[in-house]
Amino acid sequence: MLRTVTFTAAVLTLAACADMQAPTGGHAPQPTVAKIAGADFAWRTKTLSSDHFEGRGPGTAKGEVAADWIADDLKRMGLMPGAGVSYFQDVPAASIALDPTKSSFEIAGPDGAKQLKIADEVAFWTPRFDKADQAVKDSDLVFVGYGVTAPEERWNDFKGIDVKGKTIVLMINDPGFITGDKRMFKGRAMTYYGRWTYKFEEAARRGAAGVIIIHETEPAAYGWQVVRNSNTGAKYYLDKENGNADLAVVHSWVTTEAAKALFARAGLDYDKLRLAANKRGFRAVPMKGLKLNAVTHSAVARLKTRNVIGIVPGTARPNEYVLYTAHWDHLGVKQDVPGADKIHNGAVDNASGSAALLEMAEAFAAAPPKRSVMFAFVTLEEQGLLGSEYLAKHPPVALNKIVAGLNFDGVGPAGPSKDMTVVGSGASQLEDILAASLKKRGRTTTPDPEPEKGSFYRSDHISLAKVGVPMLYAGQGPNLVEGGVEAGMALRNDYRAKRYHQPSDEWSDGWDLRGPVETMEVAYEVGNTIANSNAWPTWYKGNEFRRVREKSLRAK
Repeated sequence: MLRTVTFTAAVLTLAACADMQAPTGGHAPQPTVAKIAGADFAWRTKTLSSDHFEGRGPGTAKGEVAADWIADDLKRMGLMPGAGVSYFQDVPAASIALDPTKSSFEIAGPDGAKQLKIADEVAFWTPRFDKADQAVKDSDLVFVGYGVTAPEERWNDFKGIDVKGKTIVLMINDPGFITGDKRMFKGRAMTYYGRWTYKFEEAARRGAAGVIIIHETEPAAYGWQVVRNSNTGAKYYLDKENGNADLAVVHSWVTTEAAKALFARAGLDYDKLRLAANKRGFRAVPMKGLKLNAVTHSAVARLKTRNVIGIVPGTARPNEYVLYTAHWDHLGVKQDVPGADKIHNGAVDNASGSAALLEMAEAFAAAPPKRSVMFAFVTLEEQGLLGSEYLAKHPPVALNKIVAGLNFDGVGPAGPSKDMTVVGSGASQLEDILAASLKKRGRTTTPDPEPEKGSFYRSDHISLAKVGVPMLYAGQGPNLVEGGVEAGMALRNDYRAKRYHQPSDEWSDGWDLRGPVETMEVAYEVGNTIANSNAWPTWYKGNEFRRVREKSLRAK
């Protein structure tokens, strides 16, 4: 049941913020100030990404201590609890930890049965947690192109074929991407149909027993090491009574090389079929003679993890809210990754985003606006945006009381830039407010330079957008003052290749903090502008989320 949090004048006084001692998190205390400051941001990022929290794995002892640390900081700064009388919103979830020594992924064919090497050739798991042991036996393989059913695009990869009980083999991203056909879907910009989450959802709707996604670096937007690191070890799902028995038994990714070998075994030409899958009228192709035999043995456990929520009560309209979101979790400790360092510290992803929210929370606490400001640090982002999904389905205040929101996922080191990138640009009036703030600084907004990477569907704002809340996901643009776009893109590409979802995503005292400070200052001003106005920014006409929002607002 939704409820609206109310505040009386008696509880509107917040604790003074300046020169207060921050929570230690296993480190010496650090004074922080109300003004957004690079030193405070650095301290918070360094602390949250330290080995002390062991990579902030949700549901782990040390990971949940990171959530405690954030809540302690919110309390210290004087924010009110945002989940009733608590700073914590419990997120019921289940963990499924595959035991690779008791699990196997085998493709049988006319030439015999061949097992794919776990982590090197395949990353697989079961999303089901109704029991520890799951199996797929003699399931025929079918290549279904991109595995997309999109009536509005006149596209159906499943036309004329029943894949119930079968294992579907498919490509990542959208039709038209690898051929550069801009007439299909949104051209180079990935749609939700291109996301791996959609592929698994559609497989469940079709009754498939197994799913094999073929990894290619460019359409996936990341290398195999990201797939391996993200999909080995424990997987997490929101708790359900049926234990996800409605999903496919086995989810998996395979390398391009492994896929080519499978196609060859079926007498098929992978290169020709991957191109054919991008043409209208494509029909699924049975991979004759190939069958999946997979066994998964997993340790299944219910998980205790939490979203952390704090509120700065508004001085005039406390029952209207501006929302800031960032995920606090990361990948934790993964023993199966190469090298001596097993801790995925996630300094950029997303200790930096959490630190940015704490910085802005401290600034708002020192000067509360007319509307309330809510800060939500969500869990289980790395496992499919589950914490924000739960927040959207179980909001601590009515959704039609949330005026708008801003999301932060990676506020990494960079110098000053001439622009800010809006991921999923052309969506809402929040972009107009952002543009006005930047104009005063001689800066501009720019669309996502890499829309093909599907970033709009890969962070927590999408969970709130789906239920109608206008959300802005913007960050430091690539057009750096020092070095221009070339330097900015080189910085992004270097992070993606060498640190993203790897143990090397660590804090460094050499971080350039000028970019993060710029981002926080603008984001604070955008939120403060909305919080001190009567405006209700909305989605632009034609946006996919506008109708949901209008229905929500009519229920006020």
